[in-house]
Amino acid sequence: MKELKQAFQDQLGTDKPVDLFFAPGRVNLIGEHTDYNGGHVFPCALSVGTYAAAQKRKDTTIRLYSMNFPDLGVIEADIDNLNYIEEDDWANYPKGVIEIFRTAGYDITSGMDIAFYGNIPNGAGLSSSASIELVTAVILKEIYELSVNPVEMVKLSQQAENEFVGVNCGIMDQFAIGMGKKDHAILLNCDSLEYKHTPIDLSQHALIIANTNKRRGLADSKYNERREQCEEALSALQQKLSIHTLGDLTKAEFEEHKHLIEDSLARKRAKHAVYENRRTMEAVEKLNAGDIEGFGQLMNESHESLRDDYEVTGKELDALVEAAWGEGAVGSRMTGAGFGGCTISIVDRSQVETFMDKVGRKYYEQTGLEADFYKVEIGDGAKKIEGGS
Repeated sequence: MKELKQAFQDQLGTDKPVDLFFAPGRVNLIGEHTDYNGGHVFPCALSVGTYAAAQKRKDTTIRLYSMNFPDLGVIEADIDNLNYIEEDDWANYPKGVIEIFRTAGYDITSGMDIAFYGNIPNGAGLSSSASIELVTAVILKEIYELSVNPVEMVKLSQQAENEFVGVNCGIMDQFAIGMGKKDHAILLNCDSLEYKHTPIDLSQHALIIANTNKRRGLADSKYNERREQCEEALSALQQKLSIHTLGDLTKAEFEEHKHLIEDSLARKRAKHAVYENRRTMEAVEKLNAGDIEGFGQLMNESHESLRDDYEVTGKELDALVEAAWGEGAVGSRMTGAGFGGCTISIVDRSQVETFMDKVGRKYYEQTGLEADFYKVEIGDGAKKIEGGS
């Protein structure tokens, strides 16, 4: 916090008191590739994230600085002329949120100075972009005294990424970051946005994120391909069934009607979407019953389905998960889009160091790559943390 305040003074040239804000990163515990199939996800906010120091200006200038990208210096824009500019890099995320808030009719008539600092590990797939968006949304709400509720802030932040930045993301990242709660995960229906906070007691266990450090070259094209296959399967099922999404189906209904899907690959993709959605709801029941072992087993089954039916894992993710299974993880699975990226494991607290060491060595022997490990805590959603006055 001290360094961020100092950076604000040094780069943005004011020693007046500033307001401080925070938005976390996120990880999805179970429920992968269900979001665009009308199903449930189960993410949580993390204790790492994006910090920001902010102050309102009297003119219409916006000045943005990040301690993570000092070489880019201070990026300036005018509030009445906000456009996506490639050279502005990370600053397009806060610019986009400001523009979308204004387009939505919120009264933001003067500029602002904001300094950012993030401690989300780079490239770990923990959603640093949505974290920047939500911290900006909270800044706007607070310093302009806007009457906007958290779910609306989440929707506007997603809209900024979709329309201003041009990334066709779902709503899970922004929702988990905006609505997170310490020691809870969120069961979110991505279709209706109905949600429920579920307590997670990790007093005896730790959450370990492991980054494969495999570049995700295929992810975008394969992601689009999987979406198309699921849409093909849904259309085939809708010949006989009155359903809107694959998430509407029970496992029994799917098994009874899967013959309608003629393409065998589309059938496998749909099976994952249906079974994973049901697994996610069952996982929440396990947690509510205090059954962390049962929850872990469902995490393992999730990975197997992503490997065998959805085919989005790849040898690196499989090697990392199998090493975790072999070293006593309560549960371990890939998290995110796949084809590289990260795994999430639940591990006995007393075994964390040994686990990271042994899994890291096994993974290196299998792939020749060094994995990075992060022990994370479940934290609160985006919020103001300190007033300047």
